[in-house]
Amino acid sequence: MKLSDNNIQFIKGIIIDSLRKKLKSYRPESKSMPFHYRLLGKDRMALYSFIQSLNTTFGTSIYEPVAVALSKFKFKKATSQYVIGDKISEGAQSEIQDIINKLTIGNIQAKKDELERIRKVSQRGKTQSLKTVKVDLFLESQDGSKYFIDLKTAKPNIAQFKDFKKTLLEWCAIELFKNPDAAVHSFIAIPYNPYEPQPYERWTLKGMLDLDEELKVGAEFWDFLAGTGTYSQLLNCFEQAGIELRPEIDDYFKKFKE
Repeated sequence: MKLSDNNIQFIKGIIIDSLRKKLKSYRPESKSMPFHYRLLGKDRMALYSFIQSLNTTFGTSIYEPVAVALSKFKFKKATSQYVIGDKISEGAQSEIQDIINKLTIGNIQAKKDELERIRKVSQRGKTQSLKTVKVDLFLESQDGSKYFIDLKTAKPNIAQFKDFKKTLLEWCAIELFKNPDAAVHSFIAIPYNPYEPQPYERWTLKGMLDLDEELKVGAEFWDFLAGTGTYSQLLNCFEQAGIELRPEIDDYFKKFKE
């Protein structure tokens, strides 16, 4: 999909507004770093601190609103921080635990087979209350299919992928408890590939995720949201936003030279 000039301006506006809000609320660390200040300058250290702070909130403050805006060009519904619910069947809970246990010893199944196992028991047994995290990005397609997407940093902690996998399955089980016939999908999205131009090191996740169904990285993710070519256009939006904001950013950090 080729974004129109109006769409590009809209996306660029979201990026600019998000960064302005971050600048407005940002408070540099108050700790003294006399050697760093004298070597690099207070303004550079303040900028470094700002970048570090921005990295920790990039997902919620920029990626999520941009993803929602892009998704609305293609999907019927798109929202961030979606509350999926807290009810799951005893049967589904047991099935998920069995899937996780078998994955840890190398018994790998396709995601579609895992979902069918959960679907069969989605309303079996007692109803359990389950505390789960909000869905970073929820989408509903024109045909009613539902997508639950977990946005991660460029280099997520591999040791936590067992928990990530369990969350993906639980989200689907909660939706299937409401409607056993629902078309459900869940996957992890990583906004960019930190290893470019080399391919993303997907092999490190093999054995816990169905890599074809449960992981989308960089262009694969953004193009999924709004069509082929979206990723490259989005990079241009970020570049244009950066050029427009540069005088404001320079002016903001200039005061730290004093």
